[in-house]
Amino acid sequence: MSKFTLKEKLEIVLRYLEGHESAPTIGVEYGVSKAQIYSWAKLYEKYGTKGFRVKGFASYSPEFKLEVLEYRSKTKASYVDIAAHFGIPSPSPIKQWVKDYERKGYDAFRPTKKGRLSMKKETKDPAPAEGSLEALQAEIERLRMENAYLKKLNALVQNKERSPIKTKQK
Repeated sequence: MSKFTLKEKLEIVLRYLEGHESAPTIGVEYGVSKAQIYSWAKLYEKYGTKGFRVKGFASYSPEFKLEVLEYRSKTKASYVDIAAHFGIPSPSPIKQWVKDYERKGYDAFRPTKKGRLSMKKETKDPAPAEGSLEALQAEIERLRMENAYLKKLNALVQNKERSPIKTKQK
């Protein structure tokens, strides 16, 4: 669906509200769904042309979302009516809020951090004092690892020398 100017929306809604043409007929002519025409008509009836103003990206608080869902459960109104009542440009966020609330409850509305995780700086423990028990134990552990590495390397070299398969010299 393409974007419509304020003038086009007003023209579509007024044609629909006059009652001479149905929403599907007007929708085919302009390339807009009948549900969108109904939604625009409700906004126009409640707020006038101010209901068509592009609000950009809207962020709603968890309390507001719960208020909308409570209103829905009390009145059993349609999504279009609820959107018009609260001044929400489209009923689709309300549908998503209902799904999220059914799956996760109130936690679905808590704000979450988005984007990449920050790289945490690893804090190294300060080196133990020279000659202390911890320093000596750390040095013993390092020497044991070095000794094990050298033994393994020596064993690999000896196995290679003993190997019966030798490459031919040209």
